[in-house]
Amino acid sequence: MSERESMPYDVVIVGAGPAGLSAAIRLKQLAAEKEGELSVCVLEKGSEVGAHILSGAVIDPKSLDELLPNWREDGCPLAEVPVTDNQHWILTKTGKYDMPHFVTPPFLHNKGTYTGSLGNLCRWLAGKAEELGVEIFPGFAAAEVLFNEDGSVKGVATGDMGVGRDGTHKGDYQPGLELHAKYTFFSEGVRGHLSKQLIRQFDLARDSSPQVYGLGIKELWDIDPELHQPGRVIHTQGWPISETEGTNGGGWLYHQANGQVSLGFVTWLNYTNPHLSPFHEMQRWKTHPEIAAILKGAKRVSYGARAISDGGLQSIPKLVFPGGALIGDSAGFLNVPRIKGTHTAMKSGMMAAEAAADAVLSQRGHDELTAYPAAFEKSWVKKELSVVRNVVPLVKKFGDFLGSGLAGITMWAEHLGIKMPFTLKHHPDHETLWRKDLVKKIDYPKADGVLTFDRLSSVFLSNTNHEEDQPVHLTLKDPNVPVEYDLPMYDEPAQRYCPAGVYEIVGEETGDPKFVINAQNCVHCKTCDIKDPTQNINWVVPEGGGGPNYPNM
Repeated sequence: MSERESMPYDVVIVGAGPAGLSAAIRLKQLAAEKEGELSVCVLEKGSEVGAHILSGAVIDPKSLDELLPNWREDGCPLAEVPVTDNQHWILTKTGKYDMPHFVTPPFLHNKGTYTGSLGNLCRWLAGKAEELGVEIFPGFAAAEVLFNEDGSVKGVATGDMGVGRDGTHKGDYQPGLELHAKYTFFSEGVRGHLSKQLIRQFDLARDSSPQVYGLGIKELWDIDPELHQPGRVIHTQGWPISETEGTNGGGWLYHQANGQVSLGFVTWLNYTNPHLSPFHEMQRWKTHPEIAAILKGAKRVSYGARAISDGGLQSIPKLVFPGGALIGDSAGFLNVPRIKGTHTAMKSGMMAAEAAADAVLSQRGHDELTAYPAAFEKSWVKKELSVVRNVVPLVKKFGDFLGSGLAGITMWAEHLGIKMPFTLKHHPDHETLWRKDLVKKIDYPKADGVLTFDRLSSVFLSNTNHEEDQPVHLTLKDPNVPVEYDLPMYDEPAQRYCPAGVYEIVGEETGDPKFVINAQNCVHCKTCDIKDPTQNINWVVPEGGGGPNYPNM
C-alpha cells in the first residue's frame, strides 16, 4: 500500500460552503489583527467552489455585513438584486389567496434581503479567502476522519484517486492526502457523511431532538423580459402537496439577475405515502395557472436538488468535540419559516473561527473549543432560532392550515417577547412511511417537455458526472433489504424519493426483481441516506470532483 503524504495546518475546513469560507476568512482576519500566523486550508469535493452549492436563495446579509462590511461595493454578485416585493401565496388547484403582510411577523417580510446565486456568492467568498492566504483545494473529497491516540480528531484524509469499481488500483492511482490540524471544522452541508460519523462517535446528539429534513428541488429559467421583475420574491404553500395526506412543503419563485427566475419546491421528508415522488410534485406545481403564467415562453436552463436541515434549534447537536467543530448545515442552523440559513451558517463559522484563533494563538490544539458553543448561546443566531423553534413541529402535527395558524401565533408571541413554555420534539423522517397497501397510489401526469420534464433530462442539466469505473458511493448495509423488505412493504420508495433516478427495480414483471443503483446520476442531495426506511443506504463520498457542476445555483 502506498504511503500517504501528510500536510500540517493550524485549521483544516471540510467544505467550501458559506460556513466554511466564512470561517476561513475570519481566521485570517483575526491572525492579522493579533499579528499572529494561522495556516488555513479548505477542502472542497466539488470540481470547483460552488459546483455543489444549491439554494433558492434569498439571503439576509447580516453576517456578510459583519464579515466583509464593504461587500456591496466590492464586486459581490449578491449586491445586484435587492428584494423589492415579497408575496406569500396559498394555492388551490386552480387559484390562489394572497397572505396579507400584517398577518406575518416583521422578520418574515424579507426587508433588506437580496436574491441571487449562493454558488456565485461562495465563489466570491473563496476569492476573498485566497487573497488573505487561505489555501483552497477543490476536487478533493475528505473521505476519512483521522484520530490521535487520545481519541481527539487529528484531521482528515482525502479519498484515493484511480481506484476501480472492484477496488483494484488503476494506472492513474494516487493515494489520498492526510491533512493534519490543531482543529478541524466540518462544514459538509446537510447530512455530511463525516459529520454523521462524528455525531455518532462523540454522542453529540444525545441531548437534542432528531434532525429532520426537506428535499429542495430547484430549476433556473430564462423568462420573457416582459414578465421579469428583479427582486420579486414569491413563496407558496398548499397545492399540489396538500392533495396527499400527511405531507407538507411549499414552493418558491425568485426573480433574479440576468432575466432569470429561480424556482423550486421543498417536500418535507416526514411524508407518509411511499408512492409520493418529490420530483413529480415539483413538476406538477409548475402547472398551476399562476406559476405557468410566469413561465410562458420561458426556457429551463439548470436543475439540481439538495436536502435541507429543518430541525431548527432543538435539533442542533453539541457543536464541539476534542480537535474539531461542526459548523453550518452540518449542525443545522436553518431558520425554516424565514427559509434562510446562509446568514446563520456564516455566523456559526465565524464564531468557531474566533474560538479556534484564540486557541491556536495561545498554543493550544486538539482540545474542545468550548468558546464556540458559549458564543452561540449568547448570539443573535440562538435568539433568532429560538423564536421559530416550534413552527415545524406544529405544522407537522396539526397540518398545513391549522398548524400554520398555531405556528403564526407562537411566532408573534415570541417576537413580542412572550416566550412559549415548551419546545416540541421531532420524529426521524425514516420512521414515517406507511405500508403501500394502506395508502392511495399517486398517478403523476407524463412530462410535456415544455413546463414539466422527466428526471433524466433534468439530471443532464445539472452537469452531473462521476468517473464510471470507481467504487459505488451509495453503499448498502444489506444488499437483500431493497427487494426482500422495502419492495413488498413500501414498493421500494427509493425509486421515487430520489430526484435523480439513481435507484430502480428491474425485472419485477418477470418475477425476478433486482435493485439497480445508477450511481452516475447522483446529485449528492442525501435524500436516500435520510429517507430510506431501514437506514440501509449509506452515502459516502465518491472520487473528488464527481457529482453535479452547478453553474450559478
